[in-house]
Amino acid sequence: MKIISKVLLAGILSLGVANAKDVMKDSMTKMDTGMNMIQKGFMHNSIDLIKDGLKMVESGNKMFSDEKTIAMYLPKDKQHMSNVAAKQSERITLDASVLGLRLDDKAFISAANAYSDMLNACSRCHAIVRDW
Repeated sequence: MKIISKVLLAGILSLGVANAKDVMKDSMTKMDTGMNMIQKGFMHNSIDLIKDGLKMVESGNKMFSDEKTIAMYLPKDKQHMSNVAAKQSERITLDASVLGLRLDDKAFISAANAYSDMLNACSRCHAIVRDW
């Protein structure tokens, strides 16, 4: 019975470790999907699609906004730049809020500008990781 308990516990712990490693992947996937939905929403004049995409971006951004979490996923020679990535996360949070408010006001050009700034924040962080 003890051996079964130990095997079960080891399995549960290994799932926890595997899930922790997927934080960045899950976050980036949500943000990518959300950004694509927002862009498609602007292209097809679909406010609902923009709002759904915005929720995805916000959800993904929350998963990957803590400086310590970010540092774990940056290459070793870039970990000291986790503060820059965290600032970009804050920028995305602010832009997402502005985008939502501008949509509610039907100020679509301002909403599109907020989307553009979100994309620039994403690119800024990716530039660090990818040596652009």
